Amino acid sequence: MSTLTLPLMGFQNSFITTVIAEIRESFRAKWFFLYTLIFGGAIVMLLALGITESQVLGFTGLSRLLITYIQLCVAILPVFILITTVRTVVGDRESNVLEYILSLPISLGAYYWGKLTARFIIVFIPVLLALSGAVFWGAVKNLTIPWSIVGYYSLMLASLAWAFLGTGMFISTLVRKQEWALGLAFLVWLTLLLFIDVILIGVLLQNQLMEEVIIGIALLNPLQVFRTGAILLFDPELSLLGPASYVILDNMGYTGFLFYSILYPLGLGWAFSWLGYKIFKTGDLV
Repeated sequence: MSTLTLPLMGFQNSFITTVIAEIRESFRAKWFFLYTLIFGGAIVMLLALGITESQVLGFTGLSRLLITYIQLCVAILPVFILITTVRTVVGDRESNVLEYILSLPISLGAYYWGKLTARFIIVFIPVLLALSGAVFWGAVKNLTIPWSIVGYYSLMLASLAWAFLGTGMFISTLVRKQEWALGLAFLVWLTLLLFIDVILIGVLLQNQLMEEVIIGIALLNPLQVFRTGAILLFDPELSLLGPASYVILDNMGYTGFLFYSILYPLGLGWAFSWLGYKIFKTGDLV
């Protein structure tokens, strides 16, 4: 056995152990059951209200349900991920759990990436199960299932979840107190939800900047990217966005923007997670 194989096996074992331990701890936490209840209960409630039988703006059946579910995910998923993830590292540091973990044969990389991977599994599986439940209900009711939309939407949800997980881990390694972490999490969420879409674009319009510049800055917001990509799935001409649709489709096209709506949040999440890992590895651990 080579000298490189032993450290790799040690990292793999520590990584898997950390993932399993984090998942078990999350299953015991009240926030996980609340989180699962929100998304699972929302699908059940929408089905019970007969939303698949209604028609809004030409959308009916399962497509109508998915449109409503998109609005729920945009409003709840990012903030839920942020407020639960930002406490990961800083919470272990404050409770002295991190000091105990560091006394075990677990590397910093296995601890950090194991925590991040477990969080992704925990936050994404309830969303995916709720979406799968809606598809199953559609199959039982003999509704037309837009498989391509369901597939793209699942990838976009995974990408959005990873973006905010990476951001949450970065914040968790950056601060020393959980109160600061939660405050920064809410600030990031409110900034992305309101500032870029409302205040910043208003300022840019007053300064008479080019339309391409305004839309380009707006599309740096992962929430706006997800929202626009979700609209594009159901409305290939982006008629709901008005003149902005011409700028987006002329420069990126239908397929190009769908790829962008998946790859950009994914890359953003990786960038923040790696930056958080560098801070965690080089900073004061306890």
